[in-house]
Amino acid sequence: QDGPQRKKRKSEVGEVDKQLDILAIGTAVGSILLYSTVKGELQSKLDGGHDSRVNCVRWHQDSCCLYSCSDDKHIVEWNTQTCKVKCKWKGDNSSVTCLCISPDGKMLLSAGRTIKLWDLETKEVYRHFTGHATSVSSLMFTTVKPTNESIPFDGITGLYFLSGAIHDRLLSVWYIRSDRKEKNAVMSFTVSDEPTFVDLTVSEVKEEPVKLAVVCRDGQLHLFEHILNGYCKKPLTSNCTIQIATPGNDGDSTPKPVPILAAAFCTDKQSLLLVYGNALQPIIEKVSLNTSEPHICLVRDIQKVLSLKTDAAVTKVKTPVVNSDAKVLVPGIPGHSTAVKTPALGKEKKKNKRKPGETEESIEERLGALDIDVSKVKTPGGLPQTDSFAVLLVQGLESNDAEILNKVLNTRKENIVKNTVARMPIHAVIPLLHELTKRLQGNPYSASLMVRWLKSVFTLHASYLSTLPDLIPQLGMLYQLMESRVKTLQKLSRLHGRLFILVTQLAASQTVQEVPEVNQTAKLVYEDDSSEEEGSDDEMIADKDSDENWDEDEEEQSDEQDMTVEKEINGDSDLEPENESEEE
Repeated sequence: QDGPQRKKRKSEVGEVDKQLDILAIGTAVGSILLYSTVKGELQSKLDGGHDSRVNCVRWHQDSCCLYSCSDDKHIVEWNTQTCKVKCKWKGDNSSVTCLCISPDGKMLLSAGRTIKLWDLETKEVYRHFTGHATSVSSLMFTTVKPTNESIPFDGITGLYFLSGAIHDRLLSVWYIRSDRKEKNAVMSFTVSDEPTFVDLTVSEVKEEPVKLAVVCRDGQLHLFEHILNGYCKKPLTSNCTIQIATPGNDGDSTPKPVPILAAAFCTDKQSLLLVYGNALQPIIEKVSLNTSEPHICLVRDIQKVLSLKTDAAVTKVKTPVVNSDAKVLVPGIPGHSTAVKTPALGKEKKKNKRKPGETEESIEERLGALDIDVSKVKTPGGLPQTDSFAVLLVQGLESNDAEILNKVLNTRKENIVKNTVARMPIHAVIPLLHELTKRLQGNPYSASLMVRWLKSVFTLHASYLSTLPDLIPQLGMLYQLMESRVKTLQKLSRLHGRLFILVTQLAASQTVQEVPEVNQTAKLVYEDDSSEEEGSDDEMIADKDSDENWDEDEEEQSDEQDMTVEKEINGDSDLEPENESEEE
């Protein structure tokens, strides 16, 4: 596998040379811009890696690879050719503020509150370093090779690196050991104020001292020169302190200090590039210094330089020569324009007096002479048209006039709302949404009216709103308002149902109570005491009658039988032989 890799690297040399002019800029939104300094234009944009502010960006030495860290606690490895995320991992429990890549390109230092050394192949923590109370603002390696040459070098063990933190006047130097015992700084450099800019010369040989240039917030530059050879308990002070001041001539005898903004060592490691003056108009100067003196004050008259530049800038401004015949256009209300007719030179002004035979001109004819559309003036019911509604709405939003806004937004007609939103200019959409959001939180009656406007805005201007990059933060309050109301809708509907049942029951009970009570007492009562006794007597009489009748029937049947027997014996039967069977 070594062969193809080496060939690939050789083929990538040209691409790496092409990318030497690219400047990577981290933004507060979370994206990274790649700017070509040769072409002077934006080459590409890296998106989708960070959700918050980018704090530090570092190029890798060998390939077209970029590392970035952010307030979202993550470190991202980018492929700058495809503009996509190569790898992303969590760097700290808080925001990651600084990065530094090791000299061999295999390790990465990251810092938030604690400093971590990462193995770039496995993305695992190799070492931890603790000692800063605040978040780290600068990280850089100070040596390329270990000072102890007897130990075999694995690329990282035995190296020193430097770190500085915000609100901390000490710069710490750390030593990477083979074991995990020592986690504290081996030495420190003390400065007069919080460091804002740090630069150093890397020590490549054992005896070569490390030169350090530290610019502080108070505008002073401190130079250190020290050979890193182990532990040092006492903080080291600067070998030389540099300040810049004005000469104090021309009436003002007191010299004024000029702040140093940044400093960097040149390639010869002897001379310095100083950046001083105003941050908007900095002055860059190359200075060769004799660091044997503990204090150096450079006298620079920056007022002359700045005043000359401003004078030259003022003289370049040219005032345009305006012709008397030229028309000057004044910015007016967007979407509102009137045609202006210049009166003809030949026509004389009409006299106001009428002759006896002439009829008076109507208002319509007069308006026609003024070139005003009569159809727009004659409005049914005296209501303003949608054109004037759109103009009034823009005026109310720009001037924040509550009276105008109430007049426009309290309309109930759907057509007027739709036409007004359709004819209003694009730049007024977001202010209108903010105003509607504010009114939605107020009276429920006004909220029901505002919903109609919201519906029209979202339906008619959805394409414009989708092109805004910061739409979500701008409409965040509206989203939260809608979500909270939608969440409570189900509960409110349940409550509405229960209350409806209660109200109907109460109403029903009230109607029952209001009905007059009916008198339940009988108007006529008939009482019969002997009914029960008579009933029993009747039953007894009926029983007796039935018994007597039964006895009489039996006697009659016995008599009849005797009669038939006697007739049969005598041989004279009344019945015919055919009817005998029927009788039987």
